[in-house]
Amino acid sequence: MSGKKPINIGIVGYGFMGRTHSNAYKRVCDFFDVPYRPVLKAVCGRSEAQAKEFAERWGYESVETDWRALVARKDIDAIDICTPNNTHAEIAIAAAAAGKMILCEKPLAMNMVEGQAMVDAVEKAGVPNTVWYNYRRVPAVTLAQNLIAAGRLGKIYHYRAQFLQDWTISTDLPQGGTGLWRLDAAAAGSGVTGDLLAHCIDTALWLNGAINSVSAMTETFVKERKHTLTGKVEPVKIDDACAFLCRFENGSLGLFESTRYARGHKALYTFEVNGEKASLRWDLHDLHRLQYFDHADDSLVRGWKSIHVTDGDMPYMKSWWVPGLQIGYEHTFVHHVADFLANLGTGAQTSPTFREALATQAVCDAVLDSADARKWETVVPV
Repeated sequence: MSGKKPINIGIVGYGFMGRTHSNAYKRVCDFFDVPYRPVLKAVCGRSEAQAKEFAERWGYESVETDWRALVARKDIDAIDICTPNNTHAEIAIAAAAAGKMILCEKPLAMNMVEGQAMVDAVEKAGVPNTVWYNYRRVPAVTLAQNLIAAGRLGKIYHYRAQFLQDWTISTDLPQGGTGLWRLDAAAAGSGVTGDLLAHCIDTALWLNGAINSVSAMTETFVKERKHTLTGKVEPVKIDDACAFLCRFENGSLGLFESTRYARGHKALYTFEVNGEKASLRWDLHDLHRLQYFDHADDSLVRGWKSIHVTDGDMPYMKSWWVPGLQIGYEHTFVHHVADFLANLGTGAQTSPTFREALATQAVCDAVLDSADARKWETVVPV
């Protein structure tokens, strides 16, 4: 540890993502040989009492209640943004102007306009930047990308993905505030499109390339909810469910679905890719396995295989346990930090960068525009 250069982290937000990121910073050097050592320098949140509690639990050295003060500190090297979507742009642009590295939660922004301003800011400042699309770094998903990139599937014909939840079905659930900002369009920008489908879209772009056009439909099942901040019953403006068809640049067709109204599903994220030579599929509920079908197999034994992604020659796994022992959700964030720190040592960018995440934002915007106009929309190229 003594030979590693310290990198001082200032994190904005102490909720669910604040915990996942903090855990990653604390564990990364225990398992990965990276040239930098994260130092938990400061946590920033609106509630000083809660920020102090979080700092004590996770080992942060200090507390701020104004993100501007955090960004201005000379002893902070990297700003980690774990706040609601409507605050990403302002914090990131200020952090870039201050010369800070930036790690931002997904989605990148509220829309393409904000996202483009963020890209312009980090590229003008020349600061390292990345967006926390963590499912890319599930070893089985990374293995899927490696197989596709190696041509194992041949020409791709179909891509389909689902992200299903059920936590907002109750009509008594309010919108807005600290815990339920995802139901408030003013804070979230959109509903399941930006929250769930953004993950599916980012993975799809990584595995299968650019999306050219989309045809979408959305639905808001509960039209009004009490707002936590105003105490009044107000219209709900986020999408509770979204489904869209798309065409990829490589000629393949895509089918995507997300909802928070699928009773019995807490976080079912699945994708399947069908090619001329082979197919593969993955399920978050069985995240350490990749299902694979190879048509080249002898017909007597041809069928779907369940690949247990735990061997040392598989992505990321050599840094963990022994073959047969799996890892979980929290490790995807450790992998992201490990890649970020390793790339700092070589000068390489860490995907997805802000510019790459802007491509996901472009698809999300086109999906919402298509649903509103009830017609096919062209995705703005990035």
